Amino acid sequence: MGQNENMVESREQFVEQALSQYEGPLIGYAFGIVHDLERARDVVQDTFIRLYQQDREKVQRGLKTWLFTVCRNRALDILRKEKRMIALEDEKAARIEGTTVAPDRAADWEERVAQVMDALNRLSDNQREVVRLKFQQGLSYKEISEATGLTSGNVGFLLHTGLKRLRSMLPEDLLDNSLRK
Repeated sequence: MGQNENMVESREQFVEQALSQYEGPLIGYAFGIVHDLERARDVVQDTFIRLYQQDREKVQRGLKTWLFTVCRNRALDILRKEKRMIALEDEKAARIEGTTVAPDRAADWEERVAQVMDALNRLSDNQREVVRLKFQQGLSYKEISEATGLTSGNVGFLLHTGLKRLRSMLPEDLLDNSLRK
């Protein structure tokens, strides 16, 4: 055997001895931090991988302290990473919750939109156009007048008659405050 093989074997023996002596206590310690046996085992495995990579001479004298320190730091790293992941997932869930609707509510919404669109389609072309410009685009009477070439008075009349007709065609629970009079 050459000296390199001897060094590798002694490093492996050193880690094996440390493993047999400290693996159980380290798993218990890591479990106390991460509260999950599989993650605790992963932490301890990482700890021993790091031990294998260390210069034996530097860690041998304070091995127990070194192992528990590395184990603790690795367990805390995992918790920090997990908290960031949970925070990101919570943030993402909050964004999704704010933008998604339960399937039954979505179906109800689609049905209501279909009712409104059907009622809009039963208005005259001029009424439908001014209602859409007012409520979909948020234009003022003056802006609608400029966009359509209709007089401001005519826009007001078309909106009034169009909304009155919509109110008569739509169920009461579907009318929002802008359509109620």
